[in-house]
Amino acid sequence: MVLEYYDIEKVINVVVSTRDKIMRVYNSAKIEVTTKDDNSPVTSADRFSHRIITTKLEIAFPDIPIISEESQEIPFDERKYWDSFWLLDPLDGTKEFLNKRDEFTVNLCLIDKGFPILGIVYAPALELLYFAHKAKGSFKRSKGSRSEAIRVKRAGDPEIVFARSRSHADPKEEEVISKFDKTKIISAGSSLKFCYVAEGLADIYLRTAPTMEWDTAAGQCIAECAGARVCDLEGKRIQYNKESLKNPHFLCIGSRRDLLNKAKTIPLFKNL
Repeated sequence: MVLEYYDIEKVINVVVSTRDKIMRVYNSAKIEVTTKDDNSPVTSADRFSHRIITTKLEIAFPDIPIISEESQEIPFDERKYWDSFWLLDPLDGTKEFLNKRDEFTVNLCLIDKGFPILGIVYAPALELLYFAHKAKGSFKRSKGSRSEAIRVKRAGDPEIVFARSRSHADPKEEEVISKFDKTKIISAGSSLKFCYVAEGLADIYLRTAPTMEWDTAAGQCIAECAGARVCDLEGKRIQYNKESLKNPHFLCIGSRRDLLNKAKTIPLFKNL
């Protein structure tokens, strides 16, 4: 099921409706944390967001199934037949959330035939919204402002800006950065790094630390619809609803030809 562009405001309203519950937990004196089987932290804000969004999506779009980080695992034998589904991360950047840094997000994406076609990244503490539809492009909306179209940086610039994780840096990323001259680092939590590439604040987001499909789908949609390329280190576009929901290492890179040519000279990217 491919939703039309006019449906996106309905989906945005579902995502933004989580803000009050999330911020109530965020602003509390003590945040209760439990640990999942994979040792990742989870808070009541994750669970509140999951329940609000899944309930509203099931009412508004009853024919579209949902995969959420906080739902029970759905066997591949069942989901492999899905043409379309929602992919939800109710709270991306839990470590930022726990450390009272505002760079956590809610990520929701509609996947169709294995690829993102509608994506929303919402930062409740910043009241900042990014969204994209494959037929219309990518947009940014700040509190009290109208939506504005965003695009990747196109003009050649001697300074190469890397978007990096605050909590999941990896030595391989350091090695790649060292191959470029005149680099600058922007550190951020959650899927905002995709959005920084999408709006031209960064040129490259390389990830060699582990991620799951719900971590990246919405950000990929926003980056791709803004003109970026999101691929694994063999140059293959990142795909969704795999048997394992773990992502390969990936690269999100803007459309600058000089940047792409330079990247291809680095051994890690030799097959791009």
